[in-house]
Amino acid sequence: MAVTKGVPAAHMRAAYAAGLRHLGENRIQEARPKIAALADLADVTWHLVGHLQTNKAKDAVELFHVVHSADSERIVDALERHCAMAGRSLDVFLEVNVAGEAAKYGTTVTDVTALARRLQQCPHLTWVGLMTVAPLADEAEAVRPVFRQLHALREQLQEATGTPLKLSMGMSNDFHIAIEEGADIVRVGSAIFQESFWKK
Repeated sequence: MAVTKGVPAAHMRAAYAAGLRHLGENRIQEARPKIAALADLADVTWHLVGHLQTNKAKDAVELFHVVHSADSERIVDALERHCAMAGRSLDVFLEVNVAGEAAKYGTTVTDVTALARRLQQCPHLTWVGLMTVAPLADEAEAVRPVFRQLHALREQLQEATGTPLKLSMGMSNDFHIAIEEGADIVRVGSAIFQESFWKK
C-alpha cells in the first residue's frame, strides 16, 4: 500500500498510473480533499492508517474502505453505528501495540482477544486482520521480534476464532523485515514518494 500523507493529489494520480491501487492516508482532514480530487479513480481502495478518534468515525465510514487503526471498543462501536446508519460495510484491522510503547496507540496483546470478540459481533464490520507500528530503530533488524510476535498472535487468533486474518505491518524503513515475518500489507510512503529515499 502506498501511504500518501503529505503527497499532493497529482503525485498520487501518477502513482495510480504506475499501477498502485491501494492508497493509505493518516488524517481525515488531509484525506478528504484528495479523495474528492481523485474520485474518478473508481478502483482505488482507500485505507485509513492513522489513529482514529471516536468523533471522526463518521468521516472514516464516509471516506474509507478499510480502517487499520481500530484499537478500542469505543472506536469499534462508533464505526458499527455509522456503518449501520450509512447502510454500508467496512473492513477493519485491530491495531496492536506489540512493543507496549507509551507513546503509541493500539490495544494491548492481552486485550486484543476481547476486542476481536466485540468486533465480530458487529454485522457491518468485517475483521480482516491485525496491524502494528514497530518502534523506530537505527537498524531494521531490531524490530523483527515485534513483527514475529504479531505473526504468532495472528496464528493464535485464527485458530481460536476460525477467522482468516491478514497482517498489516512494516513501513519504508523496515518493510523487508516485515515481509520476511509474514506481512500481507506493508505501508510504504517515503520509499515511493520521496526522491531523497530512492536515490540513495
